[in-house]
Amino acid sequence: MNSINKITDYIDYLTNKGFTLGEEAVGFINFGKQYTSTEDKLVIIAIELTLKIQKEFDGAFFISLLEMFHNERVRNKKQALILLHSLNLI
Repeated sequence: MNSINKITDYIDYLTNKGFTLGEEAVGFINFGKQYTSTEDKLVIIAIELTLKIQKEFDGAFFISLLEMFHNERVRNKKQALILLHSLNLI
């Protein structure tokens, strides 16, 4: 999975694993990417962490993660995990 760099490929990966994101979720993902000007790799990290923390796709939580990543200048998964640990989210 580490080689997945495009959001569409990650959504396909999830679908192949049996987790289908609905139209509304895909809309939130696209909106969040545009709203925060976030690159695909961080959007993928936010999707993954949203699913792990919330146990389902929660659009508001996802958007808040993207905003947090943007504001805290998170650039990779390690930084994202450190940030979320510091906030006791994981």
